[in-house]
Amino acid sequence: MSIPTPWHEDDQFWQAIAPIDFDKTRWERAPGEVEQILALMKPPAGARILDLCCGPGRHSLELARHGYKVTGVDRTDAFLGEAGRRAKAEGLAVEFVRGDMRRFLRPDAFDGIINIFTSFAYFEDPDEDRGVLSNACRSLRPGGSFVVDTLAKEVVARNFKERDWNESDGTVVLEERKIVRDWTAVESRWVILQGQFRKEIRFTLRLYSAAELSAILRGVGFRDVQIYGDLSGTPYDQTAKRLVAVARK
Repeated sequence: MSIPTPWHEDDQFWQAIAPIDFDKTRWERAPGEVEQILALMKPPAGARILDLCCGPGRHSLELARHGYKVTGVDRTDAFLGEAGRRAKAEGLAVEFVRGDMRRFLRPDAFDGIINIFTSFAYFEDPDEDRGVLSNACRSLRPGGSFVVDTLAKEVVARNFKERDWNESDGTVVLEERKIVRDWTAVESRWVILQGQFRKEIRFTLRLYSAAELSAILRGVGFRDVQIYGDLSGTPYDQTAKRLVAVARK
């Protein structure tokens, strides 16, 4: 009997969500998000920055426009193809690499690493999450910074909706959620409607509290970890929208 492909390794999954996760509005937000990321990281001019799970390059391209030496890593060929085409059209020298974030490692190669827009905590085994963070620490030069932007257990608990729907550019997404594994994960079911087209996808994301994520980051070798409520650097309190960790090596 064949073993089912994990959702995060299914190219059809990423193709299905691309029009939703990377619509015009998301691309328009990228310049402002990069300004916020840079304010948190404080990299030196011309720094080498890794965009881990870069998707179609929203942040990689914007970082390159700021003069940084950028490497974007993703496992999805379609995303890398789009990112490469956009970079070529603008004459931007960005290195795009097909790779799995669990295995990508370049010791002491980068001044900064980003993992943005809930591109973390996909895996059944939490040790694989720890491995991703460990490799990020090892890939940074001393003094380098790692910015992670992901879901937060506290924020999900405060704002939890069992069902929801959104519409963008003619695409309707019906979403159903439930908390599983003793509050360590959220399981989602999306029904995507585009005219006559209907697609159903399911995925599960591990949930970390701020304290849990901070402890793991320190445990894999980061010397200092600061937690914020969004990319703008707001306090991580009852008003937090995201879980943003800035870890320094």
